[in-house]
Amino acid sequence: MARDNNKARVHLQLVLLALDGTKPSGTLQWVSAVAPALTQAAVGAGHWAAGRRQRALAAWASAAGSGLAAWGLGTEAPTRAEMVKNTRPHRDLLRTLGERLPPEAPATAVAHTHLSQRSQNALSAVVCAEICAQIVFGVRSGLRHPRQLTARAIASETFSTVTYVLVAARAVQRRRPRIAAGRALSAAGSLARLRAASAEPLQ
Repeated sequence: MARDNNKARVHLQLVLLALDGTKPSGTLQWVSAVAPALTQAAVGAGHWAAGRRQRALAAWASAAGSGLAAWGLGTEAPTRAEMVKNTRPHRDLLRTLGERLPPEAPATAVAHTHLSQRSQNALSAVVCAEICAQIVFGVRSGLRHPRQLTARAIASETFSTVTYVLVAARAVQRRRPRIAAGRALSAAGSLARLRAASAEPLQ
């Protein structure tokens, strides 16, 4: 029983470390970090144009939060090498407790070093296209849902709010003010979406 409790505690610590995020190391990772802000900004513009003011303000609060969080990731979050270093003691402890874990990838390894420049460019284009598609579908989904305040919408936004609050509290604990402020704004945006769904149901 004590061994199971130790495993659960170490797993929780690893999850919390993962919630910290890592500093984006390239263009694609930066685009991925900024994409939620762009998506919510576009959703807010769409709602504003349709006269749904509360929904627009909720989306813009989320956009501001995502933008602040992305800025914080770039200036306050650990690099991938630092993250690997921080998680190694926890992974070693899990191994001593009998947990089978996949081998660690080297933190300084360069991805796709065996690919030609043309292949790397093609891969980057595919990833960029996928991110653009995610933004487009995210905007479409944000403009359509939730149509009204339902139990499913409440559960979804409550989960998002709790997650953002936990990440914000952890960022405060680790003295990362931009990430903390960004996640707090995102939590406020989630709560505002619930209120907007009640006040401005979609037709």
